[in-house]
Amino acid sequence: MSQDRKEKVVVVGVGNLLLKDEGIGVHVARELENIPSPPNVELEIIDGGTSSDLEVGKADKLIIIDAAMMGGKAGDVYRLSPEDVNLSFHPTVHEVSLLYELELKKILKLPHPRKVIMFGIEPQEIGWGLELSEELKQKIPQILSLVREELEKT
Repeated sequence: MSQDRKEKVVVVGVGNLLLKDEGIGVHVARELENIPSPPNVELEIIDGGTSSDLEVGKADKLIIIDAAMMGGKAGDVYRLSPEDVNLSFHPTVHEVSLLYELELKKILKLPHPRKVIMFGIEPQEIGWGLELSEELKQKIPQILSLVREELEKT
């Protein structure tokens, strides 16, 4: 990649805002919009909600943020690759759909991100409500810092 070209990074926050901690990815994506991106990055932030039908094929790097029930304690943050998801992680329906779509693009030789990173956050409570649990609210600065570190690696 030439030094004049910025690397395109897409950050997708997925989750359902109506189900408390299930919406953590969307909450983080909204907060990320207030933080400047590194100068070498062309950053696009997408509120993915519960949709897997997202146009991310032209990104060099894709970062997905979502709730992840992996048996840890509330607020645990996991940095995962798609390979980790296939082997040991029980992803949500939207993650499965998004990863399936990305794999199909590779097979069909369609544009797809070179690198995919996922941040999964262990939820405290999934149930009707618009607010995050206190445990997850307190984790947002840490999650933002981890995403920022990932952007700086670009």
